[in-house]
Amino acid sequence: MDRIDLFRIFVRVVECASFTRAADTLGIPRSSVSAAVQELEGRVGARLLHRTTRVVAPTRDGSAFYERCLQLIDDVEEAENIFRQSAIPSGRLRIDVPGRIGRLIIAPALPAFLDCFPEVDIDLGVTDRAVNLVEENVDCVLRVGPLADSGLIARSIGELQIINVASPVYLERHGVPKTPDDLRDHLAVNYASPSSGRVEAWEWMEAGSLRVLQMRSRVTANSAEAYIACCLAGIGLIQIPAYDVRRHIEAGELVEVMGSHRARSMPMTLLYPHRQHLSRRINVFADWLEDLLKRKLL
Repeated sequence: MDRIDLFRIFVRVVECASFTRAADTLGIPRSSVSAAVQELEGRVGARLLHRTTRVVAPTRDGSAFYERCLQLIDDVEEAENIFRQSAIPSGRLRIDVPGRIGRLIIAPALPAFLDCFPEVDIDLGVTDRAVNLVEENVDCVLRVGPLADSGLIARSIGELQIINVASPVYLERHGVPKTPDDLRDHLAVNYASPSSGRVEAWEWMEAGSLRVLQMRSRVTANSAEAYIACCLAGIGLIQIPAYDVRRHIEAGELVEVMGSHRARSMPMTLLYPHRQHLSRRINVFADWLEDLLKRKLL
């Protein structure tokens, strides 16, 4: 096994914090991963990892070596790609996107991407939870909302406009709210994050400041599909990206309310691991996705 392969294995172990998960994502036996790390420690003459029954973590030397490995791997991949920039992108690309964006926007448009890049195959994951790119061996993900500091490469796509909507049935029964002061007499459908379970408060921008209110609610949903369905059923008000309910508004099934008191826009970001920032198939997919989302959503 050459040195670059040893570096790649070591980097994956650090990112996964586990020999077993690293082996699974690399598609090699756990014993091979363990042997590679041992060989690398012998070569550099230092202990690189703390090993316990629950977790694997880099030592101080290991952390410094990890950063150097990332740079070395990048340099090697850049050198290998010097004469390949005009080559046809190929290989399998594993992506993960939010549920409704995947179903309503990306999946219908994929035939055009596949026609343009016949050597690229797609594994399309559609979920509203935050996947772990390294542990789940995903090449890139589309995230909507603020990002935690993850050390991943982030490519900004744009911002989604969030609107307030209700069904005509609800508005006939409870009246039309005009200002945030009216919300105390109304019901909302709560949305709980599928990842954390945290229930989002009602929010709006006012004079450049963010305001929030915990509204009364009788139903909480943890998926966008159920959240919208409850609103259509007349259960309460919701705050939702405009693209998500455009068809329902055009059909008269939902009505926008309090248009001058919208929530703050939500950023859309494409994320991928640092070690893969030179991948041709990721770059062409990112370019295609950014163009698609800007045309369809922004």
